[in-house]
Amino acid sequence: MLEANSKMFKVTRVIHFCYGHRLLNYEGKCRFLHGHNARVEIEISSLKIDGRGMVVDFNDMKQKLQTWIDSTLDHKLLLNRADPLIPNLNPEREPFILMDANPTAEAIAKLIFDHAQKEGFAVTEVRLWETPSSFATYRAS
Repeated sequence: MLEANSKMFKVTRVIHFCYGHRLLNYEGKCRFLHGHNARVEIEISSLKIDGRGMVVDFNDMKQKLQTWIDSTLDHKLLLNRADPLIPNLNPEREPFILMDANPTAEAIAKLIFDHAQKEGFAVTEVRLWETPSSFATYRAS
């Protein structure tokens, strides 16, 4: 292992996906169903690199993280578990994901961060771009 004298190595995988959502208890136009073309940046950090000279193989990130995002979040409707719309979606077999909180950019960034950690990645930050000019970040403290 190579060590960087207390300097940090960082790698980032960028993943694009589409999702729909709406926010409960919100007065703005985001209270209505709408969609986003999201960009997520998943940052992995380490004080050391492995024998290959890597923090992590980008292909491992693709296989474990992008595959999960593609199958779990992409082209899905993300809803607060308390959303009264849910009973209307079930008979139509619409694909949706229930979240314990409002499906804000902040909550989605945390969801992806938590999944990356569960997969064993030393994730330090997830940045979710909801629009080309607006993003939310969730990072390790």
